[in-house]
Amino acid sequence: MKEYEEALRRNPTDAKINGNRAACYLKLMEPVLGLKESELALKKDKTFIKGWERKGKCHMMMKQYDKAMKAFDEGLKVDPENAVCKSGK
Repeated sequence: MKEYEEALRRNPTDAKINGNRAACYLKLMEPVLGLKESELALKKDKTFIKGWERKGKCHMMMKQYDKAMKAFDEGLKVDPENAVCKSGK
């Protein structure tokens, strides 16, 4: 996380950095923090597919299935063939 914080200081507009932080929080079983990072990534770039994937996964982890489906559906609008958004896994 320390490296991602430094990366954000150097390039605060890069959605991928927030997306990677979201992935870290998912691995740490911290879906609330992961959701925050996913939303920050999507605020920077609505077409960042991994942001939609991770947002959906965070909602799934929190058992917010309707919100997860919405996130995955938004991701499928960006990439209709995205396997994660199709399967929800």
